[in-house]
Amino acid sequence: MPKPTIERISYAGWHNCYRLSNGETELIVTTDVGPRVMRYGFVGGQNLFVEIQDQLGKSGESWWCMRGGHRLWASPEIKPDTYALDNGPVHATVSDGGISLLQAVEPETGLQKEMVVAYQDSGDIKVTHRISNRGTKVRRLAPWALSQMAAGGVGIATFPPRGGHTEQLLPTNPLVMWAYTNFADKRWTLTNKYLILRQDAADSSPQKTGLFNVDTRTAYLLGSDLFIKRSQADPGASYPDFQCSFEIFTNGDFLELETLGPLVDLAAGATTEHVEAWSLYRKIRLASVTEEEIERVIQPLF
Repeated sequence: MPKPTIERISYAGWHNCYRLSNGETELIVTTDVGPRVMRYGFVGGQNLFVEIQDQLGKSGESWWCMRGGHRLWASPEIKPDTYALDNGPVHATVSDGGISLLQAVEPETGLQKEMVVAYQDSGDIKVTHRISNRGTKVRRLAPWALSQMAAGGVGIATFPPRGGHTEQLLPTNPLVMWAYTNFADKRWTLTNKYLILRQDAADSSPQKTGLFNVDTRTAYLLGSDLFIKRSQADPGASYPDFQCSFEIFTNGDFLELETLGPLVDLAAGATTEHVEAWSLYRKIRLASVTEEEIERVIQPLF
């Protein structure tokens, strides 16, 4: 793959952005707010991430803004801590093939978030998420990496390896419900090997579920562009939300692919880290969104 380039640009009304590209794909981050990745897609192609149009190019708001793109939160989700403002500038450090985005310490929580985004030799993106405790008290939390995908696609997650009743006497993973989860909703499809959730702009009602998988593998197919993100989970660790390493959410505006790191008791001065790998593929077409087609087309890419 060609050596990645990094250039400073204006994007979506923000004047202090960076574009990383290997000539085939590109990724754009802003340093006016964040840390946020606002674009990931093929050069000249669509953004796989959603952009909340009336929140682009702005900063300094006194309320938390969705904006779109990819962000870093601390789990479990509680108010006001989870919704600490990320509306101010971040410090950027450019390195060979990548960039670090370091947020100022959050006055609401005493936490400091950092996102390091870098191209790998394969052309994939490595995204390292760090949360540091700059306060004086221990904080119990987990890194939570949320990718907001553009409307109109379908999200796919793998279940852990399946087996027979006589070979697998114990449960292999949780499948977690929120109070508004309704598996009778037509946007859900659960197969033997896959969890599938379709984004429908005509249906604004939210849906969410979560699961645990040591090899967390997720995808979003938007037209014929396929976004894949992967992370590894620790089977011996505690995870938020009844032991979720992955969560998926949708409403009428976007779909989120969310991975989580383990819960830690983060001491003052300590840092916890969670890593994802991102890939993009083009000209991916399914004859239908079925297990057989996913096995044929997408599984080899996981």
